[in-house]
Amino acid sequence: MIAKTLGSLLYFIYNIVNNYAIAIVVFTIIVKVLLLPLTLNQIKQTKDMQKIQPELKKLQDKYKNDKETLNIKMMELYKEHKINPLGGCLPLLIQMPILFGLFGALRNPVEYVFKGDAALASVATDAPFLWLQNLVNPDVFMIGSVTVPGILPIIAAATTYFSMNTMNTANQAEQPQAMKTMNLILPLMILWWGKSFPAGLTLYWVISNLFQMAQQLLLPKGDMLKEE
Repeated sequence: MIAKTLGSLLYFIYNIVNNYAIAIVVFTIIVKVLLLPLTLNQIKQTKDMQKIQPELKKLQDKYKNDKETLNIKMMELYKEHKINPLGGCLPLLIQMPILFGLFGALRNPVEYVFKGDAALASVATDAPFLWLQNLVNPDVFMIGSVTVPGILPIIAAATTYFSMNTMNTANQAEQPQAMKTMNLILPLMILWWGKSFPAGLTLYWVISNLFQMAQQLLLPKGDMLKEE
């Protein structure tokens, strides 16, 4: 269902721009713009969480041997400051079904994007874009018998790394070790997945990361957002 809906939107955009790669770029920007209110809320929630870190640390030290009371006190603190501890995850949770739906649509564009029109799908998806021969197959090259990620997966991994670090620059010193580790592991996972993802999906990921970095640089920071 999600793949069909996203495929229909992608087909609508393609009919306007008449270029499959550009359609994916426009599609990505539309998705990110629609998620902008959630992103603004995420920025504010993150900033608010940073402000209460000293109070959280005091609670953790005071109730370190009483987890139940600690959880109650933490929830009271969140409520007092109008913080949803899971609010920062919402944009990611919404993007995950979009990512999986788009994966299905781009892997089988004849069915989900071009509604069974194999000839049109072939013309659209087989059109070269930059160094890519098409957007259906993964961007890879061979070293002997070994399949190696190509340029686009490398760019996807790099932009993932910089996007995550741009997002977390303000509080890198306070980041849990697990988060710092994830900042390194996720780009490597994206690089590996790029060997099997359709190039169109990897392109979506790259544009999404670039948009995310632009948001972090251009949008107001949490302390500049209107207080509720």
